Amino acid sequence: MTLNAVHLNPSLTAEQRVDALLSEMTLDEKLAQLTGIWVTELIDRERKPVADKLAYRLGYGIGHLTRVGASSLLPPTESAKLANTLQRYLLDQTRLKIPAIVHEESCAGYMARGATTFPQAMAMAAMWEPELVEDIARIIRRQMRAVGAHHALAPVLDVVRDPRWGRVEETFGEDPFLISAVGAAYIRGLQGDSWDGRVIATAKHFAAYGISEGGMNWAPVHVPEREFREMFLTPFRAAVLGAGIESVMPAYHELDGVPCHADKWLLVDILRNEMGFNGTVVSDYFGINQLREYHHVTGDKQGAARLAIEAGVDVELPNQDCYGDPLKAAVESGQVDIGLIDACVRRVLRQKVMLGLFEDPYVDDGRVIDIYSDAGAIALSREAAGKGVVLLKNDGILPLTSAHKTIAIIGPAAHSIRSLQGDYHYPSHLEGMFDPDQSLEAPNPAQPNVKIDWTAHFPPSVTALDGVISALGEQAEIVYAKGCDIDSSDTSGFAEAAALAKGADVAVVVVGDKAGLAKGATSGESIDRADICLPGVQSELVQAIAATGTPVVVVLIHGRPFALSDIEAHASAILTCWQPAEQGGAALADVLTGAVNPGGKLPMSFPRAVGQIPVYYNHKPSGGRTHWQGDYIDLSTKPLYPFGHGLSYTQFDYSDLHLSAAEVDANGKVEISATVTNTGERAGDEVVQLYVGDPVSSVTRPVKALKGFKRVHLSAGQSKRVTFHLSAQHLAFYGLDMRYQVEPGEVTVMVGASSADIRLNGSFTITGASTPVEQVYFTPVEVH
Repeated sequence: MTLNAVHLNPSLTAEQRVDALLSEMTLDEKLAQLTGIWVTELIDRERKPVADKLAYRLGYGIGHLTRVGASSLLPPTESAKLANTLQRYLLDQTRLKIPAIVHEESCAGYMARGATTFPQAMAMAAMWEPELVEDIARIIRRQMRAVGAHHALAPVLDVVRDPRWGRVEETFGEDPFLISAVGAAYIRGLQGDSWDGRVIATAKHFAAYGISEGGMNWAPVHVPEREFREMFLTPFRAAVLGAGIESVMPAYHELDGVPCHADKWLLVDILRNEMGFNGTVVSDYFGINQLREYHHVTGDKQGAARLAIEAGVDVELPNQDCYGDPLKAAVESGQVDIGLIDACVRRVLRQKVMLGLFEDPYVDDGRVIDIYSDAGAIALSREAAGKGVVLLKNDGILPLTSAHKTIAIIGPAAHSIRSLQGDYHYPSHLEGMFDPDQSLEAPNPAQPNVKIDWTAHFPPSVTALDGVISALGEQAEIVYAKGCDIDSSDTSGFAEAAALAKGADVAVVVVGDKAGLAKGATSGESIDRADICLPGVQSELVQAIAATGTPVVVVLIHGRPFALSDIEAHASAILTCWQPAEQGGAALADVLTGAVNPGGKLPMSFPRAVGQIPVYYNHKPSGGRTHWQGDYIDLSTKPLYPFGHGLSYTQFDYSDLHLSAAEVDANGKVEISATVTNTGERAGDEVVQLYVGDPVSSVTRPVKALKGFKRVHLSAGQSKRVTFHLSAQHLAFYGLDMRYQVEPGEVTVMVGASSADIRLNGSFTITGASTPVEQVYFTPVEVH
């Protein structure tokens, strides 16, 4: 067939080019655009493209190339060369000459060898500084585009309430407003202001994935529609309508008996029709076949393909399965309308045109080294890690001073670069994706059992021990003992650790998780836990060190909130670094020594015990307590550390609350101002938090809801005025008739340092009748 190459004319509109190309395509060529191919299916053990594999797998073209960088395990320059080679094949050897979109993971940095690792998502949320998150995403975009990647499977916008779930670490926490703000910043950083150099962001997992039965991955979710829309859809609406996201990924679970990958109400009625989303819906990996294999809503792959395509899933990832021969058979037999196929293909091709791939899908591999050796990226990772540290408790032992002549660094996470990494950091993620007995580093067929040397794949990293030695090694004696493993019952190392601690002025005990997908991990995707205490005997290690009489500083390097009641009384100070990535140890040392004053705040409540779950701040009036006792008979109903909590080495005073109006209508705005003053002796950051409440309403409302925040830096003695421009539309909710509306009545205003530490209170009144409004997602803030 002779190709009429009108689609290659850049002077035409994207729609004209797509229409021209679509009219030329065979069914096989269309289906190829709706699928991906894992790069490992195109290369040999030496990671070189194989001609026969290319001809077989790419003969009709391909929509996506899956993880060219991550799964090839190649360094950046070689990864860029491989991407160029694969694109060149598509342009030179296929009839339609359609380039591919290369997609990769980027939850906490581009997940590939040589890329900068940034603190895991929970740590980004703990910064409460969307502007810094946007800066991080810009670095990720630059590194991804340098090696030929165009589409990131991030950010995770799940509202999470259950710390038993292994994927908590990938989220931005429990509050939809905070998630919306941080998620939108991440999207802006990845996608930029135009298509030039853009990396397409993906909002996942659509929707309500973070509240599954028992905290178990892929388990059903039970949530009524009003709460589903107000809490769990809000970050996705903010991504679509507030940040212009170009891709959405359905979740693995079911809602009311319908798996998300087959849910037309979710993906068509809500996402496309209500939200107006016009980007691509990409499946979660193997999510379409899951309809058959896991959910049993169909008996074969053809049925799975039909359900997904009818629900509006455009692209099957990671490779062609149900959208290959099964979908082709469904179209040819008349079970699937070709119009559905064309609509999906049209969306994929539009993105390729807008990305400029038809003009130039190649990258300059000679520039890769310069981009990947940018010292600014490493400095940004360290800054972010430090700003994400949350000081949970401090009796005055921190910051460390010259009086601490001997410092014991103890714990299984104290000198482990592996512990610094989250489950979607490279290479901890890849440990679970490759057979450790398959040699990719020494691909000699005569040595089939040579294991991968994963240490060669870690970025240059700073452990907690490294960081403290670098910061304090010249003025103090630093001693170290591991004490125990992350998840083991072996206490044989306790005696050595206790002996070192007994001779020290302070013991810094570094404990936490090992994140990943492989066996042996204690946090990460599919790594769900029934208990949320520290894994193994780490709590006992803390207690053993405290028993020596030496003051104990507990440092948590972890992915999810722990129940810390069993160590809280034994620690003089507790701080969480989350999974702080490659510069985590340096950032920790900055905080321990006071070079950085901790200013992070919790994006998720810390329970006292697993039996409290779910415990979250924005519960309903009848929630958060048991009638009529208030508490459980054996435990408080309050979290150990509430949402928004975080201490500092200085103190902050709040004063002079002022509201610009006592009354507004449903479309009005109120300026809410307060003065925050650093009353201590050292500079520090405070996150000023605005909460609102609706005391009387036609349906029950949360006791308080975050509607604004700002991280403010203050020198000792300095004051600043913070003004929130609050829209009355932020008080809207789905009423009895399921209209999204603002009701008249009193609104309470609360400004403070956490959800439980409210310093200033006020109120205003919304007048008029109940009024349908559009949802708003962000609150502008001024500081002066």
